[in-house]
Amino acid sequence: MSVEPILLARIALKRLSLIGKGRERDRRPTEDELNKLFAHFDGIERQLIPMSRIIKFAIATAMRQEEICRVTWDALNLRTKMLTIHDRKDPREKKGNDQRIPLLAVSGYDAVALVEEQRAIRSNGDDRIFPHVHKSAGTAFTRTCKDLKIEDLHFHDLRHEGTSRLFEAGFSIQQVALVTGHKDWKMLRGYTHLKPETLHAGANFRAT
Repeated sequence: MSVEPILLARIALKRLSLIGKGRERDRRPTEDELNKLFAHFDGIERQLIPMSRIIKFAIATAMRQEEICRVTWDALNLRTKMLTIHDRKDPREKKGNDQRIPLLAVSGYDAVALVEEQRAIRSNGDDRIFPHVHKSAGTAFTRTCKDLKIEDLHFHDLRHEGTSRLFEAGFSIQQVALVTGHKDWKMLRGYTHLKPETLHAGANFRAT
């Protein structure tokens, strides 16, 4: 089957403005929404998945849901505060795309402290730091947002939130890319939604 008619149709539809790029999401959770989520999950007795800790870790590291529930203890170097993410998602490299990221404490959450909290409840039967099914964590997040009437918030938006907080902390594009794994600014831009209020903090810093 020839794909040429499909390609020609796509070009024609774009010229007619009938199709185009999908609208970039700019949804960031508010502090009130995060606090509601934390209060809900922390109030669950004998919770199987430490959702509050996972949410905080997602923001602190800008890691994807699947990456968080896959990374292992032997990929962690607490002395250097570095974590290796193996086979990180990349449109050009499906395997072998390993990346070392720094565990920072600039987003409002301390990634190293969160890992240490996980160590206290470490299971001998699993070598993952967060030994949980990532889809189950995503389902719990989505269901709780619905129950709390938090509209249009996805777990992946936490990656956007973490990326935006890195920029708000003063890191450059190149530095943020070392954490998020993005190869260029065009890809990274879609994950960045800065709050204009944060410019006051930067202006005050420069004035001192």
